[in-house]
Amino acid sequence: MANEAKIKLAMVSNLWIKLMTFEHAGDTNQGHEHEFDHVTLLTNGSLEVDVNGIKSTFTAPQIIYIEKKKIHTMTALEDNTTASCVVAIRNSERLEDIVDPESVPKGTNVRGPVADGVNVTIV
Repeated sequence: MANEAKIKLAMVSNLWIKLMTFEHAGDTNQGHEHEFDHVTLLTNGSLEVDVNGIKSTFTAPQIIYIEKKKIHTMTALEDNTTASCVVAIRNSERLEDIVDPESVPKGTNVRGPVADGVNVTIV
């Protein structure tokens, strides 16, 4: 039975990253769309990418372009497939940073909520 990919999110300095780990072939990332063009960095395994009903296959390592406002779904074709959506959030203001504590190396100072005018949320 197919499952959803496991997801980790980060957003730092208006760069949004969604790390998707597809443990088994057939696991998916449900169809969705974005306000901006973006890329998905496929680092391990292979994916079927369905964009508005048109399917393409990609094998790592590959950078996959996703056009804005196109519904896209990703399905792993191999166990242990890993991919990351990378989106530049474009507006005139810096947005709140989102950082997974597991991704912060020792010796790094992650500022708490409202420090130096920048909000940081640890998830």
